[in-house]
Amino acid sequence: MAPFFELLSVAQSVAKSVAKSGAKSSARSIGKSVVLSLALGLLLVLSPLLSPLPAAADFSGVDYTLTNQNEQDFSGQDLANTSFAGATGRHANFSGADLHGAILTQAAFPNANFAGADLSGTLMDKVDLSGADLSGAILTGAIASGSSFRGANVTDADFSDALIDRVDQRSLCRDAEGTNPITGADTRLSLGC
Repeated sequence: MAPFFELLSVAQSVAKSVAKSGAKSSARSIGKSVVLSLALGLLLVLSPLLSPLPAAADFSGVDYTLTNQNEQDFSGQDLANTSFAGATGRHANFSGADLHGAILTQAAFPNANFAGADLSGTLMDKVDLSGADLSGAILTGAIASGSSFRGANVTDADFSDALIDRVDQRSLCRDAEGTNPITGADTRLSLGC
């Protein structure tokens, strides 16, 4: 916003210098108006370019949207705020990866390895996680409505404040056990079993 005020200051200076030049005639008065109008017009045109952009969602990661990531190795990588929306990742390895805030909407990760991964705050609605290894994973605050966890290993996983369908919750509670080694959350309690 500072450049906006700098431009305004320049426009005022131009108007003052035109006024000080002894412009008493109507021609000079018209010139003053034209200069002031041009300066203000320039200010209006350039102000959106010079002002900071409004705050937006943090999307600093790589965009893997609609890509094939089958059998890829992302283990231990920093993938925070990355998009895997609509991607496929059968047998992909995300063990120990930081996926905090990632977007996994409508992706398919059957039999993928998310052991020890940070999936906190992820948007993972309508995701196929059938047969996935989520042991020791952190899914706090994840939105996973409409996702499939059929046959997934959730031993030591933390689902605190995660949004999952009631059917998935009941299914996961049948085999849930352990305590997350990072957060200390009991898996069954975090699922609301």
